[in-house]
Amino acid sequence: MAGLSPQVTNIIIILGMMQVSKRIPFDDPNVLNMVRALYVVSNLLIAGIYVYVQLQINKKKDLTTLKYVEPAPMGSSEEGKLVTTTVHAYDSQQIKNSFRSQLMGVAMMGFMHLYMKYTNPLLIQSIIPFKGALESNLVKIHLFGQPASGDLKRPFKQSAGLMGGLQSGPAQSDKKAVEAAERAGRGGVKDE
Repeated sequence: MAGLSPQVTNIIIILGMMQVSKRIPFDDPNVLNMVRALYVVSNLLIAGIYVYVQLQINKKKDLTTLKYVEPAPMGSSEEGKLVTTTVHAYDSQQIKNSFRSQLMGVAMMGFMHLYMKYTNPLLIQSIIPFKGALESNLVKIHLFGQPASGDLKRPFKQSAGLMGGLQSGPAQSDKKAVEAAERAGRGGVKDE
């Protein structure tokens, strides 16, 4: 599926797995336990990838200064604020956000499966989050060793997911936007 955007491949996988899950006998306790095990193994692999990336971030401890203008919240009349941080702090924050996102997915899946007794999403949620983890920018940089340039240049562009149209836009890191924010005295938040 090379050349297709991650959103398109996710839809293809979801549609395919929905058809597959209709044919899986979830009534059989052995099959259900195998699918549960697949889900747990998938999440353990994701956690392992994120822990490895966090270790690599801490090992490199890149203290290069990173300045960007964080967009204002949607619907706000404020202008974006200037953020001055380091690559290490930025990457650490991004990996924490990835962990938090993964835990929220596990919590929602736990509620849907244990409380509401849905079994079909277990199969899909064993594949899509793992694929997403492998496609994340930090994993591409710290696990696969791709250079942090182009689409992998920090600050990362937000993926245009389902809620992409509701967000206020990407962080601006170009020199003109940063200098304008510095002159306006907006923010000056320094994360270390």
